[in-house]
Amino acid sequence: MARLRQFLASMTGRLFVILLVGMLSAAIGATLLAEAHRRQEFEQQNLMRMADRLQGFVALLESNPELRARLLETGGASVRQARGEVHAGKQDLALMAVLDDREGPVADARVYVTGFRACLPPLPELLPQRTRIPHHLRKRYPAVVPPRCRLVELTLGDGTPLRLTLQYPATARIRIFAFDPLFLSLLSLAIAVLAYVVARIASSPLQRLADAATELGQDLQRDPLPVTGPQEVRRAAEAFNAMQQRLQRHIGERTQMLAAITHDLQTPLTRLRLRLENVADEPLRERLIADLAAMQALVREGLELARSAGSVEQRVVLDLDSLLQSVAGDAAEAGHPVEFEQGCGAVLRVCPLAMYRLFSNLVDNAVKYGHSASIRAQARDGQVQVCIRDHGPGLAADELEAVFTPFLRLETSRSRETGGVGLGLTIARTLAEKNGATLVLRNHPDGGLEAVVTWPASAAAPARRG
Repeated sequence: MARLRQFLASMTGRLFVILLVGMLSAAIGATLLAEAHRRQEFEQQNLMRMADRLQGFVALLESNPELRARLLETGGASVRQARGEVHAGKQDLALMAVLDDREGPVADARVYVTGFRACLPPLPELLPQRTRIPHHLRKRYPAVVPPRCRLVELTLGDGTPLRLTLQYPATARIRIFAFDPLFLSLLSLAIAVLAYVVARIASSPLQRLADAATELGQDLQRDPLPVTGPQEVRRAAEAFNAMQQRLQRHIGERTQMLAAITHDLQTPLTRLRLRLENVADEPLRERLIADLAAMQALVREGLELARSAGSVEQRVVLDLDSLLQSVAGDAAEAGHPVEFEQGCGAVLRVCPLAMYRLFSNLVDNAVKYGHSASIRAQARDGQVQVCIRDHGPGLAADELEAVFTPFLRLETSRSRETGGVGLGLTIARTLAEKNGATLVLRNHPDGGLEAVVTWPASAAAPARRG
């Protein structure tokens, strides 16, 4: 049921429902119109047959005056002489219109609706048997149109008036919704398949555009969209590719600008540090040197943030456990209490240098504020998750997301030591998102803060090593 709701919420599902309902309604409507037209033609043909029988019988009476009495006594096919009092109802205008186009006395005949009893033959042995419907028609057409009777008044060429009864045979009544189940099933199946194919074809360009937009947020250097398909699709692809080029140019210009500023500031900052070394007041000299170091760190981390957003590193297949062991080993060699607790055997397609910087930043952050770090990886339900936990005081609930804001530092909530300029976690999240992962912080139930990097099932390619 959840998958059905998800399908109906998509563009493909909505187009499918619209096309299915629309084409089914059109097909059923066309079938009903065709059936109504067929019934109309059947009624017209039935009128023509009855008019032919009446005209033939009257012509026989006209051409054989000596046999007229006997012919009237015997009657013809569905035509007999009216006997006794016959009630004349309303005129049958449809049959009169058909007779009006004929030659002879029938052209001026007047036709009235009357009871069926007037059409019954006088002799008991000639009484018609009860009209029976075949068994196979009884199931398909459970109702019939009973025999009908008409009173016809006309005058022969020699002036003899006649009153005749004209009997319509019983016919099966076809219900307006009496569709063949097999025909209706095949029609519905064909329309459903056609609607689904058309919906997929119509929504696939939009799906490709949505996938490209998602990939663009992770990799600005992705391949441009192919400019193919209908005119509107080509225009959308061209606009998307132009937007991607402008973003690439903007990020490149920003990175170059920051790199140039960093390079140009190195010389005056070095000269300034040398001059500060000559300040006689030692407390003042230390404060000035600390301010200068903070300025240099700010420049370096700003450049690192720009480079992380505009990185053009190619993705490769990487053993996640080996990378995490390398990060933990390098931190341990530097004298930090870092432990790799658990691996998951996952193999991912990521940018190796970016991933190394991501986990190194998280480990450094854990060591700086939580005094130690433990690394654990796990693969569950197709997802790959890496948790880096420290043993510090943690963060308040409203600060878990705020710390990702650039240049925001919450040292008072964790440590009094000075460290960084507030860009470490911002850079880490940027690197994670560029590699298809998410980065969140959460307080561990046993104390400390935990950074969690998660690759979803659609982006991860976990595989167990043998």
